[in-house]
Amino acid sequence: MEGTQVHDSVKDYYGKRLKTADDLQTQACVTVGKVVTKPVREAVAAVHDEVASKYYGCGLVIPEKLEGMNILDLGSGSGRDCFALSKLVGPKGHVTGIDMTDEQIAVSRKYIDYHTEKFGYKEPNTDFVQGYIEKLREAGLKENYYDIIISNCVINLSPDKRAVLKEAYSVMKEGGEFYFSDIYADRELDDTVRKDEILWGECISGALYWKELFTLAAEIGFSRPFLVSAAPVPIDREDFKKILGEARFVSVTYRLFKLPPGAKMEPLQVMYNGEITGYEKEFKFDHQHVFKKDDVVMVTGPVAASLKCSRFSDEFEYQPAPKESCGSPCNGSTCDKVEFEDPFEYLENLAKAGQKVEASCCGGSTKCC
Repeated sequence: MEGTQVHDSVKDYYGKRLKTADDLQTQACVTVGKVVTKPVREAVAAVHDEVASKYYGCGLVIPEKLEGMNILDLGSGSGRDCFALSKLVGPKGHVTGIDMTDEQIAVSRKYIDYHTEKFGYKEPNTDFVQGYIEKLREAGLKENYYDIIISNCVINLSPDKRAVLKEAYSVMKEGGEFYFSDIYADRELDDTVRKDEILWGECISGALYWKELFTLAAEIGFSRPFLVSAAPVPIDREDFKKILGEARFVSVTYRLFKLPPGAKMEPLQVMYNGEITGYEKEFKFDHQHVFKKDDVVMVTGPVAASLKCSRFSDEFEYQPAPKESCGSPCNGSTCDKVEFEDPFEYLENLAKAGQKVEASCCGGSTKCC
């Protein structure tokens, strides 16, 4: 499908054909395995029922250390994540959602005052912009402004993934983070798959080949993608299986950072101080790095730079790495080599180790679809 056709198809699917999350046809988009803290659970539970029922993103994309942050949600839908984040950033923070669908924007704007009053704020700290995630600046969003950008199973719906990442980079502050969940394929998908409108609306046929994310991130200027969590996306319907053939899909949460030019990519010893609210005992940066309070950990250059140049900078103490070691799993001259970490292989390794990984589920409901 061409760009305009894709946008029209997605608008129709999410604006008119879907009435609640139960109408979704596949198990797509959520990544499991992230510990949900009490403040996050309470924030999500405080969201109005109509907003939750019309929310078609899947799972929860809420990173750590949010108080006072300016956050942008790409493809905000009915506003479920935005309103939960509204409570977590506090009255001095702000959350903006952007979506292209009339019906979804109407729902989210309808409940701004409701959540402002519920959270005890004097002024709203959320707003919703109608526009395209491929054209953020054209929609009026400021350059170099946002501390954090999130997206929940939406980038796969875009006909131009490069434009989405490039625009996100433009409106993000130096040191900012792009924390997002999306669907990825284990191969390049055929045109016959790409043209299926239902599978596109279900987040499947627009899925990016996972290696392309690493290529796009490097070309645009982001840090390497750090894999936070992943879950398989099963395809159960026989008619869908015939269209998709042997292609496999996975839902992954990644974090990318906009590092300043010339950021040092040198390995370091780091020690987490345990001061992030809700993560006092440990902070999971990605699936390879879980920092326990007061433990000294060796990290590679890309991880060290992402910590030192982001909002997490003051949460760690830093010391030079001993020359004979520069952080597991690499050493010596290989320390800063960018690895293309295969999420499918990651899940296979978890299975071999006897760790059960739940398949992804859809929508704001508790059941898989």
